[in-house]
Amino acid sequence: MKMYTLCAITSLLLMGCNPKPENEQAKADTLKTEFSLPGKLKEVSGITLSKDKKTIWTIEDQGNKNIVYGMNDRGELVSEVLVENADNMDWEDITSDPQGNIYIGDFGNNDNDRQDLAILKVDLQNSHAKTAQVTQTTKFHYEGQTEFPPKKSNWLYDCEAFVEMDGNFYLFTKNRSKGFDGTFLVFQVPNKEGDFEAKLVGKLRLDGKYSDAAITSATINSTKDKIALLTHKNIHVLSGFAPGDFNSAKIQKISLNHNSQKEAVVFQDDKTLLIADEKDKNTGGNVYRFSFVK
Repeated sequence: MKMYTLCAITSLLLMGCNPKPENEQAKADTLKTEFSLPGKLKEVSGITLSKDKKTIWTIEDQGNKNIVYGMNDRGELVSEVLVENADNMDWEDITSDPQGNIYIGDFGNNDNDRQDLAILKVDLQNSHAKTAQVTQTTKFHYEGQTEFPPKKSNWLYDCEAFVEMDGNFYLFTKNRSKGFDGTFLVFQVPNKEGDFEAKLVGKLRLDGKYSDAAITSATINSTKDKIALLTHKNIHVLSGFAPGDFNSAKIQKISLNHNSQKEAVVFQDDKTLLIADEKDKNTGGNVYRFSFVK
């Protein structure tokens, strides 16, 4: 589960240049709010866009309803779609593929003990629908996990971030280990109906403490050569990865110069991110625009 805040973001940085060395920071401009989230959305855990980019789809995590919410570009709530044949065990991220299919990651696993992890494909082609159905359930378990939970020094099996790429899902785990060191795992799961072992395709490390390096959401650009990983304080851009091997990926760390419970990110276009944070008392509950500039 996540804390309650949401964040602010506008103009920034380079993404079209040659990849920088791992964890090298880039210079950031002042963060600015795009719009405030509707009042009822206090625990946003993921955002994605409809195929026509006119609807921003968002979800909330454990303890909230099995509803996908649609907003317009002003942050106004335009739809609330009840997913009839699914429970919100712990919906932690939402993503889409180039065809406009929408997927919900029901894989929140704070205590590293869940054995019912799944990715749900939801029919959301009609943004004005009142209800929707899960049309594909991809169940999975992690390669290498044999204890539920493992020792606290190996709590690497929570997940709040994934993308879809060329017929596979890629999951980026959230480190909850005692003695946090920024290590995260990358797993590959086929985008199919069934029950699968998630294949370990990468073990990497982000620089910094928990707020710097605990991954809360992910998104991939249209050319599929950059993946943005979100943390409370930073964006980490992965490049140079291969579908079956993320170990050689380069990581560019971009400081947002702002700390809040940022939980959701999506590429609006290849130079622009939308980022959202959770609501906490008088802070957060916003969507921010972050632009990469040369």
